[in-house]
Amino acid sequence: MPEWLIIVLGVLGGIVLLWLGLLVVLWMQQRRAGNDVDWREILRLVPDVVRLVKRLASDPAVPRTTRWWLLGLLGYLLLPIDLVPDFVPVIGLADDAIIVAIVLRFAIRHAGMEAVERHWPGSPAGLRTVLTLTGAA
Repeated sequence: MPEWLIIVLGVLGGIVLLWLGLLVVLWMQQRRAGNDVDWREILRLVPDVVRLVKRLASDPAVPRTTRWWLLGLLGYLLLPIDLVPDFVPVIGLADDAIIVAIVLRFAIRHAGMEAVERHWPGSPAGLRTVLTLTGAA
């Protein structure tokens, strides 16, 4: 077998292993939060969360690194390619919610709760749900 083919197969194998490891982490996170979070309710908050992320990403008072993370999140959410396809039961939609929660937790820690509350477009109950999902409540 040619050496270049061995290298290509090794890189592809590493990417597949990394992806499978990420799937396991996402599945464990979903199982851990699955009883506390109503995923259908989270899906209803998607428009408010997208507006929140967009507003935070365009706020010059938010640290630049945080804005880059938020812009990356918007890009990920807009791309049709997901880590786990949405048609996969439970974890297909949960991966998006978990990634949003991780980035929002980062944004809350670096931009502050005041910025999130100031830019939240939805109801107070919706904000409480989002904060519960991020672990910031």
